[in-house]
Amino acid sequence: MIARSAPKSMKPKLKNGTVCRRAFLILVLGTCYSAAAVCVLAQNGGQIVHDAPERGILEAVTAKKDLYPADAKPKEEIEVALKAAEEGKKRVMLIFGANWCYDCHVLDRALHEGAAGKIVEEDFLLIHVDIGEGEKNLDLAKLYKTPLDKGVPAVAILDHQGKLLYSSGAGEFEAARRMMKRDLVAFLQRWKETPQ
Repeated sequence: MIARSAPKSMKPKLKNGTVCRRAFLILVLGTCYSAAAVCVLAQNGGQIVHDAPERGILEAVTAKKDLYPADAKPKEEIEVALKAAEEGKKRVMLIFGANWCYDCHVLDRALHEGAAGKIVEEDFLLIHVDIGEGEKNLDLAKLYKTPLDKGVPAVAILDHQGKLLYSSGAGEFEAARRMMKRDLVAFLQRWKETPQ
């Protein structure tokens, strides 16, 4: 397939009249999965300006980090988070996954950026629960009614008293790379602590 540039009449213009270049990034993962992220590269100093930052799919991850440390103690982390959540009137979000899981990293990035990141910072405490190769912390997955056979990441949300409010029992997050940003924001809005 040969890439062709758009005619000048179709190229977007910034408010100051400067013509911008559009860069298309197509990420093909797996056999049937593909994702596209569109960015506009402004000519003022090479600064990247995201086109419609709260629309589109969650963004790809290029550098993975150790989200799920092998020596983590999630039961203790949950206890600490519940105490902090009660003081701050926040919810606790458990994210079951593993470092090998690409979608876990995509979801984590989305939960720390843009409108979703702001909601998480103000209303949630995140705890990453490592499942290893599917053999770790199964007791926690069972306790919080989060079946891992539907895929990871899997999410459970607790109120500040530890009561289970939501669990992704149908694998709603397992294909995070295809999730729409606006859907993630709507999900967070739905489950954040409401003032009383």
